[in-house]
Amino acid sequence: MNITSENILLIGSVLLFVSIIAGKAGNRFGVPALVLFLGVGMLFGSDGLGIEFNSPYIAQFIGVAALSVILFSGGMDTNISEIKPVLWQGVVLATVGVILNTLITGLIIFYISHFFSRFISFTIAESMLLASIISSTDSASVFSILRSKKIVLKNNLKPLLELESGSNDPMAFMLTIIFLKMTQSSDVGVLTFVTNLLTQFGIGAICGYIIARSALYFIRKINFESKSLYHILLLAALFFTYSFTDFLNGNGFLAVYIAGLTIGNSKIQCDPTAYSFFDSVAWLGQLILFLTLGLLVNPKELIQFDVAGIGIIVAFSMIIISRPFAVFVSLLPFKGLGIKSRHFISWVGLRGAVPIVFATYPLIAGIENAYHIFNIVFFITIVSLLVQGTTVGFAAKKLGLTDNKESA
Repeated sequence: MNITSENILLIGSVLLFVSIIAGKAGNRFGVPALVLFLGVGMLFGSDGLGIEFNSPYIAQFIGVAALSVILFSGGMDTNISEIKPVLWQGVVLATVGVILNTLITGLIIFYISHFFSRFISFTIAESMLLASIISSTDSASVFSILRSKKIVLKNNLKPLLELESGSNDPMAFMLTIIFLKMTQSSDVGVLTFVTNLLTQFGIGAICGYIIARSALYFIRKINFESKSLYHILLLAALFFTYSFTDFLNGNGFLAVYIAGLTIGNSKIQCDPTAYSFFDSVAWLGQLILFLTLGLLVNPKELIQFDVAGIGIIVAFSMIIISRPFAVFVSLLPFKGLGIKSRHFISWVGLRGAVPIVFATYPLIAGIENAYHIFNIVFFITIVSLLVQGTTVGFAAKKLGLTDNKESA
């Protein structure tokens, strides 16, 4: 069955309904909702009930729009007073940690692919591209499990992990774009790499803050007859922030996160219901995004050795080697954070929808091993969510990082 303008609302409503029911049922067993949403998409896809969807362009557009809303909503919900004590730890994890994770994982992928060169062989640029795509973390599913289990973390770990996951996507995106250019041209050198990195970060941060302040100025000057118009203004500001920043060659994801952080922590608030509005829109964005990505993948391709075999090795290499090394090295200057807390942060290196969205960029660019990269990223995401996502609460309790009094 092909998705057409006549049946898209019917198919979409059924998929949303089934996903919500599946997510509710999965929470009781500690299964991340993301896995179930992806599973519903795969179930209804070409290898399942036969819905044909094979456009990486549409998937990428939906992904960019949904991620912008999710990051903006995450910024609005983040209390600056809570993240101040862990600000520098979060920033270092979101930058240095992502770079270290990418470099180590890239080398592992390069040697693994050459060991199994009979099935597939990646160049060093392709290996780093794949590593950069899967370098960012996703804490949304983690904290949905923590909340459902009523687990409260000690040592400011919750705001630290939220800050890292909300701010490390821009770094992963920049690395993805830079290494994608390297696979297409060998002219990209270290100087270009550093320049692009600083330019994207600088423009993204400045645009996010200035546009957010401009939106707050209009809010202060305009008296809305309907509170809903306030929500629409913020939604328009959100999408303008991403697109305008991207037009200036800055990082749009960083810009929308900073814009959400600025607006959410401002004293000028016309309508407090904006928080619940963006929370609802973010959930809708997540559902549509996960279902779209589930429909895009072909499950039969995931079980082939050049995907499943390499995917399992890389996934566990990240869990056991890359992520812990990146976390421990990044947090070396911060003596106040205990060993157990560092181990827990290492374990909460969940991969989510963001890497799958980033994996559509090689598909659209048309590089040689683009489909292998996409399928491996998808497989690694599922392994990460099933292995780490279902054991977050167990790991927190075993490490003694739960606050039983507060939980009660």
